[in-house]
Amino acid sequence: MDLKSNPTSPVLPENTPLNISRLALRPSVVPCLSPTAVFSAGLHLTIPRKKTGILDDVRSTGWLDSMKASSPPPKRITRDANDESGAADTDLAYRIWMLKYPSGLSSFEQIASYAKGKKIVLFLDYDGTLSPIVDNPDCAIMSKSMRAAVRKAANCFPTAIISGRSRDKVLEFVKLTELYYAGSHGMDIMGPVRKSSYNDHIEHRVKQRKEVNIFQPASEFLPMINEVFNSLVESTKDIAGARVENNKFCVSVHYRNVDPANWPVVGGIVQDMLKDYPRLRLTHGRKVLEVRPVINWDKGKAVVFLLESLGLNEREDVLPIYVGDDRTDEDAFKVLREGNRGYGILVSSVPKESSAHYSLRDPSEVMEFLKLLVRWKKSNAL
Repeated sequence: MDLKSNPTSPVLPENTPLNISRLALRPSVVPCLSPTAVFSAGLHLTIPRKKTGILDDVRSTGWLDSMKASSPPPKRITRDANDESGAADTDLAYRIWMLKYPSGLSSFEQIASYAKGKKIVLFLDYDGTLSPIVDNPDCAIMSKSMRAAVRKAANCFPTAIISGRSRDKVLEFVKLTELYYAGSHGMDIMGPVRKSSYNDHIEHRVKQRKEVNIFQPASEFLPMINEVFNSLVESTKDIAGARVENNKFCVSVHYRNVDPANWPVVGGIVQDMLKDYPRLRLTHGRKVLEVRPVINWDKGKAVVFLLESLGLNEREDVLPIYVGDDRTDEDAFKVLREGNRGYGILVSSVPKESSAHYSLRDPSEVMEFLKLLVRWKKSNAL
């Protein structure tokens, strides 16, 4: 694709021919793309910037408390008779919590009843949702059974994976070309490749990117993100367990394996670095600090963009379902809760406040939920 656009356009050039048929848009809405969901060469978006110098959920005071609050200790499983009462209390708290966020499995008939006659669109987080949370982010490998479940779901419903990871990394993990991928919290969106290229090696597709269409609303930040990444790698190299990951449009500083006594050091390094980059902001994930561009774009905006690109955002017969486990997924949950447009499903084994409607305990329950959706779809197609 040869984009002849002004140099500030957020869409990076690709060499796939594109077309567009729907440009009658309200100014406040992310532009709609054609029903075939190819991203337009003539589409120029102005992405609203957030005010510079503002930290998203981390303020100049209390950032260490935010690190601790966003990183609850794992639930301990013990057989010690002395701890039985504590375990019972934990289980009771979770059951009470599920009164507000009922299981997506036990409530499946209710979900299916509402979905009858509607077109389901699936949005899935990756880490903690399709793969377990692990100490080494490079080892968050999706199981073969989960991959099969996602593939079957994608054959029944439009399906997108929206992750804080780089798009290429998630594609490398998932290895399914029939999906939409939104990496870097939705700042790097790729549509499915053409079916004729399905038999190509996935590594070739990741490197060449010739078969796909890409939307990148923060492309101007790439040099800055790379600079910050290199700076943080150097600044944290002597902190045992610290790991800095370049997710293309955001930089993730993992402190999962850092001694809690050194958390203030990690947080201080990131805070000090941000003073020199007022166009970047700081957010929290599960034991990770994330440096992101100061633009009004998140996973919720990515959901709206993808629905618009499919021509489904304004339709009453569409049911978006978003499954995620992290606080960054809350932006998507809120979008779906607004106007009762869809369902958010929180993946969590511990009680926590959310804008989701339902819950699943872990990735194994996510896989079972996907299987139920596929069986429901096939039974209703008969």
